Parts: sequence; structure tokens; C-alpha cells
Amino acid sequence: MKTSARNQFHGVIQAIKVGATHDEVVLSIADEQTVTAVVTQESTQAMGLSVGKAAVALVKAPWVVLCAPNDEYVYSTRNQFTGKVAGVIKGAVNAEVFIDVSAGLSMAAIVTNDSIDRLGIQLGGQVTAIFKASHVIVAVKK
Repeated sequence: MKTSARNQFHGVIQAIKVGATHDEVVLSIADEQTVTAVVTQESTQAMGLSVGKAAVALVKAPWVVLCAPNDEYVYSTRNQFTGKVAGVIKGAVNAEVFIDVSAGLSMAAIVTNDSIDRLGIQLGGQVTAIFKASHVIVAVKK
């Protein structure tokens, strides 16, 4: 698969919850983790999505929000992963942050340099990455 989406989570569809206009698709990925996506019913049908089918969840790095792991708030995002900061590449305005969530599962986020400083993000430190189910693109083989 060739795509500009930095985060590509390969897995198997574990569940599909049918809604009035949209469906909630849950993919099992590495280390018993799951990614939840919300797609239109039209997409569910056109792509032939079904439980047990292999799929890839794509999440663009700018769509990932980083939170301090000791944050006292609870967030409504379904996709939340806490991990260790494996790398930080700072640019003039933004930084790319690489996070090791578990064995075989890593992700990237693009945030402002101000966010890096404000959250105290540093190599080896912990951070929580969150993203909305509506920001997940589901892909399957033809």
C-alpha cells in the first residue's frame, strides 16, 4: 500500500455496529489493541466490510492529538493509546513525534513545537495519543 498516511494499522475487523446512517467498525490490530472507525453505510457495503475481513486503518499524523499521560481529564475519543516517545524531530514550527505504544505498534503525530514544550514531551517519556473514529480511513484489498 502506497499512501501518505503515516499511521497504517493492519488488522482484522472484529465488530461492526450498524447505525442509522453510519457504521462503527472495530479493527483488531497489534497486541490486542483495537482501532475504531466510523464510516458511512454506503462505504461498508461498497467495500464489503464484514467481521473477519482483513483491513487497514489509516490515520494522518496531523489528526493525532497528544496528551500528557497524567492528564486528569477523560476524553470522548474512542482511540486512545499511551506509549513511550521514541523520537522527536523539530522543525521551524511543528514537530513530528514517534510513539512506541507496544511491541509491534507505533504511531506518529505532528504537533506544534509549543505543544512539545507545554506538554513536556521528551525522548523516553510517556505520552497519550488520541484520535477520533471519524478521522480513521478504512482500506481493504480489491
